Order: sequence, then C-alpha cells, then structure tokens
Amino acid sequence: MFTGIIAAVGKITAIKNNEKDMTITVHAGELEMNDVKLGDSISNNGVCLTVTRLGENSFDADVSHETIRLSGFANIQPGFMVNLEKAMQMNDRFGGHIVSGHVDGVGEITSISPLGNAVEYWIKAPDDLAKYIAKKGSITVDGISLTTNDVDGASFKLTIIPHTISQTTMQYYVVGSRVNLEVDVIARYLERLVLGKHAADTNKKQQSTMELLAKSGFMG
Repeated sequence: MFTGIIAAVGKITAIKNNEKDMTITVHAGELEMNDVKLGDSISNNGVCLTVTRLGENSFDADVSHETIRLSGFANIQPGFMVNLEKAMQMNDRFGGHIVSGHVDGVGEITSISPLGNAVEYWIKAPDDLAKYIAKKGSITVDGISLTTNDVDGASFKLTIIPHTISQTTMQYYVVGSRVNLEVDVIARYLERLVLGKHAADTNKKQQSTMELLAKSGFMG
C-alpha cells in the first residue's frame, strides 16, 4: 500500500521488451535506497512494481502485459520520468490517501492554466471511471495523491501548488500528456456494497447502480 506522497522523481534508463511484457531499469534519483531489498514494492507513476534487481542507485522491475495494457507504460521510452514512492510502513506518517498501486485507466490532460501561484489542470478520464470521481474527493494521478476541485462529466480539475509541481513529474506535463489514474478504493468498495446480494450475480449489467441505490433506500 502507498499514500500518494511522492518521495523522488526517477528516470527509466533501459527497457527490455520480452514476448508480451517488459523489464525496466529505473534510476532512483533522490529516493533513499539503503533499506530497499529484492522483492520490495515501489510505485512508479502509480504502478506498484516489484524490485527484481538492485544496482547502484537503481533497480529493475518487471512490467506485466496487463499493466502495460491498462497504464501509460505502453508508450514509455528510455528517459521517461517517473514518480517514485516506496511501500508504506506501519509507522509511516499517512499524508495522502489509501493508494493500492493498481492503475484503473489512463487519462489525458486537456487544459493547463495558471491561477495565481498555482496551476489548474483539467484531465479527461475514461468514461467508465467517471462514476468514481467526485468533487473534493481523492484521486491518484501518476502516483500522486490529489484532490479533485471540480468535476464535469468524465473530466476533473486539479489546482496544484508550485511545491507539488516541482517535486513530481507534473513539471513535465503538457496538454495531451497521458497520465495513470487510480480512483479512490473506498468508492470501489462502496459500489460492491450497494450491489448487496446482486454482487454474486453473473449478469453484472442486469441493474444500473442508480436502480440499486433506489431499491436500497438511498434515493427518494
């Protein structure tokens, strides 16, 4: 588990393409590596990857076909910058929100505008993720724990302070940049709870979420 508080920005220095997956080498930048062991988990742009080899201030990780399919790793090249966070320890300060490191989809930055010292970003999420994104809710963008300030359909707005931008890959974002998204895990569990006894049905589309909310007494 992660918190979405980025510890360092790393760089992918090598990519070995296998038959259906890949192995990447990541230079860890300023990430403290003294306590990292083989088999540990490190979030790379929000993707939980397992350390398979340790080098001098670097590590290797395997990226599965499923991860490539669901994330922005499908288009990476050597030199690609990644946000890094080591897995949370029980005695760590919990500064962000619960982040699993399992990317739900890829969004696209559609607008970047200055707002005083801050910067506003509008990001278009895949349509099937829109129901999990709420105004003033939590969302993970490239591994960063952020708060949505506004929502318009499947698009959402972020207002980011200079410190966050300078300490993450957000400094490299331009209109059209594609970013890994992970929705708040609580929203996913809530969806399953609302299904109630219907969660075991194989025909998952037999009732809409709104119909189930109404039948469960949550709507008038």
